[in-house]
Amino acid sequence: MLRETSIVIAPQVQPSAPASAEAPPAISLVIPVYNECESVRPLYEGIVASMESTGETFEIVYVDDGSTDGSFEALKALHAADPRVHVIRFRRNFGKSPALLAGFSHSRGDIIFTMDADLQDDPAEIPQFLEQIRVGYDLVSGWKFPRLDPISKTFPSKIFNTIVSSTTGVHLHDMNCGFKAYRRELIDELKLYGELHRFIPVMAKWRGFSITEVKVKHHPRQFGKSKFGAKRFLRGFLDLVTVLFLTSYIRTPLRLFGPVGIVSFLLGFGIDAWVVANRFVANDPIRNHPIVFLGILLMIVGVQFILSGLQSEMIRHFNFNQRDEFSVKQVLD
Repeated sequence: MLRETSIVIAPQVQPSAPASAEAPPAISLVIPVYNECESVRPLYEGIVASMESTGETFEIVYVDDGSTDGSFEALKALHAADPRVHVIRFRRNFGKSPALLAGFSHSRGDIIFTMDADLQDDPAEIPQFLEQIRVGYDLVSGWKFPRLDPISKTFPSKIFNTIVSSTTGVHLHDMNCGFKAYRRELIDELKLYGELHRFIPVMAKWRGFSITEVKVKHHPRQFGKSKFGAKRFLRGFLDLVTVLFLTSYIRTPLRLFGPVGIVSFLLGFGIDAWVVANRFVANDPIRNHPIVFLGILLMIVGVQFILSGLQSEMIRHFNFNQRDEFSVKQVLD
């Protein structure tokens, strides 16, 4: 006896979508900290007051760059009290550029601010930076005016800014001001290492991003010690040479090394040719002209420069990244 059975096919149950993650904040503030424990809380309070007045959602990303004075404990207390505070702690002091990179990679906002942690930057100035970003600028740099630092800092800084402005064509009064605002797309294209953070406006301009400058209040240092020194000033000039090379000849290094090598080789060849010709025309022995050794040296140096340029071209060829060749602002499909 056959027994009829009915098969009921249950409707497929779609897996429930995961709960939507918390929406990212509109603004991120990235603040490197190195031995600034007394300044941590006052700066936090100033930032919160200024940001809440704008009505924008925000987060604060502190990067403890190997502090040894209790800064991390102060940051840890802020993190425990406010979920908008995030803290990254380095194992040792790596420098400002790595600290900024770590903060950028951890931030989620479409607009990113950077500030120094020494209370010399005034968070009350944040709204005027936002105003310029909304006008359409990609990078807004602060200009500390008037600057309330000792002449041991202001005079070298003035020389440095003048040299950078004249050699790069980026005319800012305060290139190294840590108070800046960026659009996310600019941050995503930055390649920072060493101490190149002070040249971010130059690299941004080279990539085609728009830059402006706003005057900001500058306060004298209240706590701690300045990290500025002669060594940092000298490093800045070496980094300037690096940036000039990266922004001018990174795509075609032979155009830098080649002409220098050719001029050096031809100059050396000319010197030695004159000495040899003089030997046959005027019967003047070559040994009477030590300059012949300079000619030989110049030819050797010239060949080395040309070979260095060719080698750089080969390295670039094998490490070619198409994305580095351009910067896309908008695509209409």
